[in-house]
Amino acid sequence: MVLTIGNTKGGVGKSTLAINIAIARALKGRDILLIDGDEQGTALDFTELRTQLIGQPGYTSVALHGAALRTQVRQLASKYEDIVIDVGGRDTGSLRAALTVSQTLLIPVQPRSFDIWAVGQIAELVREAREINDNLRALVVLNAADAQGHDNDEAAEAIRDIPGLELIPHTIGRRKAFPNAASAGRSIVEHTPRDSKALDELQAVMDVIYVA
Repeated sequence: MVLTIGNTKGGVGKSTLAINIAIARALKGRDILLIDGDEQGTALDFTELRTQLIGQPGYTSVALHGAALRTQVRQLASKYEDIVIDVGGRDTGSLRAALTVSQTLLIPVQPRSFDIWAVGQIAELVREAREINDNLRALVVLNAADAQGHDNDEAAEAIRDIPGLELIPHTIGRRKAFPNAASAGRSIVEHTPRDSKALDELQAVMDVIYVA
């Protein structure tokens, strides 16, 4: 499975999800390649921190951008059980390349007006990518969602009206477990004290992504 986590809007939690999903899969015994396709290099920086703090990261991590990302994924796909690609928060060559070689795109969206407006942009990129990669699955997850209020429901309703995208029927809340774990070089699956709500939310989203 090649999973890309991306959006044309920055600050939506792409790298955090990519890191946590990659580690969660690795802890299940999968051979994982985490590709940092974001010029900011957050996933690669995290991997370096993780290596310093706890030793071997448990997965392989490389930085690839633009056309090289597409070429290398095609060459490496048979060597890993799962590939997770983290791409930057704008319309880049890396994002477009990733969409042509992925089975699934996960689009994190915060339930805020500017984030919802940006979903139309990524939906257009998905439409274009499907001219080459017609089996591309595009999933939207409400990330850093509010614990209460109407914003989540209003955001979900707006996303459902966008053709070509599938809204995951689970949200991931704005939880301190994610930054706390990251600062220790860990995923929320490994970090203590455990946040059972965060773990359940992440697992519910992964169950949709990696449906049998």
